[in-house]
Amino acid sequence: PFEFDFVIDQGDSKLTEDAFKVESEKLIRYFLASLTTPENDLWVNLSPYEKNRIIPESFGVTEMGRDLLAQDYLLKQITATLMYPEEELGKKFWDTVYQKPSEKFGTTNIMANTFNKVWIVPEKAVVYENGMTAFVSETKLKVMLEEDYKAMEKSMANPAAPVIPDVNNIGSQVVRDIIIPELEKEVNSGKNFASLRQVYNSLILANWYKKRLKDSILTKVYVDKNKVAGV
Repeated sequence: PFEFDFVIDQGDSKLTEDAFKVESEKLIRYFLASLTTPENDLWVNLSPYEKNRIIPESFGVTEMGRDLLAQDYLLKQITATLMYPEEELGKKFWDTVYQKPSEKFGTTNIMANTFNKVWIVPEKAVVYENGMTAFVSETKLKVMLEEDYKAMEKSMANPAAPVIPDVNNIGSQVVRDIIIPELEKEVNSGKNFASLRQVYNSLILANWYKKRLKDSILTKVYVDKNKVAGV
């Protein structure tokens, strides 16, 4: 048997003893949900254009699934806030949106697409084993535009013919340059996405468990079986 070290990601806040206990129990439920939910069902999607593809049914009844939906909603709110023209970053964003067509085409009378779906995907995960203890030592989440994610998927599927995103899309390029770095910083260290990082840590440990202890009794009766009662 292995002992897992769950580290509470507090974001920018400090937890009381009671709150720490609540968060610890939540992490255990995240871990169990990650174990029993098949990998292909571990996603959420709040795109207004895909109202029938929000979350897999069995994953949607878990606390982890509901919390991920809340984080996706928060991601959209923060992305919109960063583009608010009355704030410094938003002003820089919109100034650049109008500046780019002027530099490239000699006019600002051009529609630049500034609606961009943003994805959060895993970038780095390191699990350290010390005797009978395993804990997550390094993690990083990557924030990227959907078009870049799709291009990356196609490139991985066929490395001989990589697909290059349309960098001539002015709105998308401005989002890459100005908004994405701020989002990625918030996702990886800000208090708003502490729950997302907790989920990621639990997913990492669950994935490690599936690979490291694939012949265990728990794996045979629980892993990828969608037994989500209680979590």
